[in-house]
Amino acid sequence: MSEELKKITTNTLLNLKRKGEKISMITAYDFSFAKIFDKAGIDIILVGDSASNVMAGNETTVTITLDQMIYHAQCVRKAVSRSLMVVDLPFGSYQSNSDIALASAIRMMKESGAHAVKMEGGAEIADSIKKIIDAGIPVMGHLGLTPQSIYKFGTYAVRAKEAAEAEKLQSDALLLEKAGCFAIVLEKIPAQLANTVSKSLEIPTIGIGAGKDCDGQVLVMHDLLGINQEFRPRFIRQYLNLESSIQQAVQSYIGDVKSLDFPNESESY
Repeated sequence: MSEELKKITTNTLLNLKRKGEKISMITAYDFSFAKIFDKAGIDIILVGDSASNVMAGNETTVTITLDQMIYHAQCVRKAVSRSLMVVDLPFGSYQSNSDIALASAIRMMKESGAHAVKMEGGAEIADSIKKIIDAGIPVMGHLGLTPQSIYKFGTYAVRAKEAAEAEKLQSDALLLEKAGCFAIVLEKIPAQLANTVSKSLEIPTIGIGAGKDCDGQVLVMHDLLGINQEFRPRFIRQYLNLESSIQQAVQSYIGDVKSLDFPNESESY
């Protein structure tokens, strides 16, 4: 089997960092899109708790449940044959204590078939991360802007601009690596800080709004594909404008139905 067709594993990501090859990551929440992304050759598919926003229309990621995340993960897993599939553990499923965290991670892995879980936070959840990893479940960390804590932050502004928070982030990153995380997402932090953290770690960093020096990048599929035109922060690059294309296609369909052009004779039995 060629290198291009081999399944991506956590070890693959470490090797990519060592070779200096960037890692690609995108979110997915259903079978159809996940199948397209996997076939396109994406390295990591993240079943993000951003499903709370883009799939359910909620204001934050806080309200999505573990059962709902398992459902989305089950849908995605059926489409994935090459990519590494990581799933967010949602708010409330791991913060209270390490026993609950482990139970949540085990449910996710057993019921969805995920390859790994992702958790937001540093020293505050270190015990839970270690317990999950010790049980044989790979964990991706997440530092910087952590959307599950939005009510604590009170804003989606760039994090770790001040020295104290930057120092804590660097310390947390080293702690997560020592605990056994295979990678860390760095969200919305200064590019220079992301560069410093990435160089300090053996494990790869995946950036979103964290500059070009991370070992990989992640975008929410709705942002990349232009499905949601209302959310356009500066760190997003939109590769398509599907919102407009889909709307035009549906309007054409409506017109054809009303004018009796669809279905025509060749489309009928």
